[in-house]
Amino acid sequence: MPKIKTHKSTSKRFRLSRGGKGKLMRTKQGKSHLRRNKPANVRRAYDEMFVVEHKGTLTRVKRLAPYLHEQE
Repeated sequence: MPKIKTHKSTSKRFRLSRGGKGKLMRTKQGKSHLRRNKPANVRRAYDEMFVVEHKGTLTRVKRLAPYLHEQE
């Protein structure tokens, strides 16, 4: 059976958590530019990773990046 192609932007936006749980993690949107004129506590919040809990998003990411769990 042939390999499935990975959607590259999906693989860059999502990570799996470490420590055995393997939860799907994401960053906040709006991180890439125009951060200079935001308060410091907002800028710090961009560095944090958040757990994806929506079931539809989990299914979609698994379909778009089937080898995400093998990247460790």
